[in-house]
Amino acid sequence: MRAADRNPDRIHAEKILVLDFGSQYTQLIARRIRESQVYSEIHPCNTPIEFIRDFKPRGIILSGSPASVFDNKPPFCPPEILDMGVPILGVCYGMQWITHRLDGKVSKSARREYGRADLIIDEDADLFKDVGGETVVWMSHGDRIDQAPPGFDVIAHTSNSPIAAMRNEKRRLYAIQFHPEVAHTPQGVAILKNFLYRICGCSPTWTMKAYLERAVGQIRERVGEAPVLCALSGGVDSAVAAILTHRAVGDQLTCVFVDNGLL
Repeated sequence: MRAADRNPDRIHAEKILVLDFGSQYTQLIARRIRESQVYSEIHPCNTPIEFIRDFKPRGIILSGSPASVFDNKPPFCPPEILDMGVPILGVCYGMQWITHRLDGKVSKSARREYGRADLIIDEDADLFKDVGGETVVWMSHGDRIDQAPPGFDVIAHTSNSPIAAMRNEKRRLYAIQFHPEVAHTPQGVAILKNFLYRICGCSPTWTMKAYLERAVGQIRERVGEAPVLCALSGGVDSAVAAILTHRAVGDQLTCVFVDNGLL
């Protein structure tokens, strides 16, 4: 057993914060990170800056969104994150939010880009290390970046997106227009791993087994000798909660099935 597995608190020190702008793929981003053996948590995009600083993430990923920065009330996150010195990766809307916030130019695309696109990599360092000069990616956006913010370098493009990826190495800000988390981007996991390992400095030491041991220990410590009642709806969340609690306290647990009428 590795030392990291014996000390689950230490491996949670290397964690990635995913700020959710409302994308249907946000859960998949967190899953890909955890499959890469790095711990991640999803929080709303408007999470207070105080919480983000206390969370002490090794890196932050800004999700996509069905929204546009041109909406009347577009989703946003605390702008102070851009000055924390923590590596940030903006994905799709996350890229557009960074661009809009830092005085680049976001424009309505003449042609909405949805589906497969050929990404031409202009700079194969850090984020695109060992990915190759050209790769297939999955796009889903109606806006595009026509001018990168001051201090940013363009590092990839497609035929429809002149700025499909950009970076400000000094500020540790990175952004991509495509979705690396979906299976339709074959090199997506490699790109995410480059962000996690090369840019954020995370180690692939987090495991679900370590998380399980930590969760069971926390439940056992909190419950003590008290009886526990768990309402089960048949969904994944309540079922997992019941199993974890049963491992922690055994016969102290009583489960009650609740038929919510939506099974």
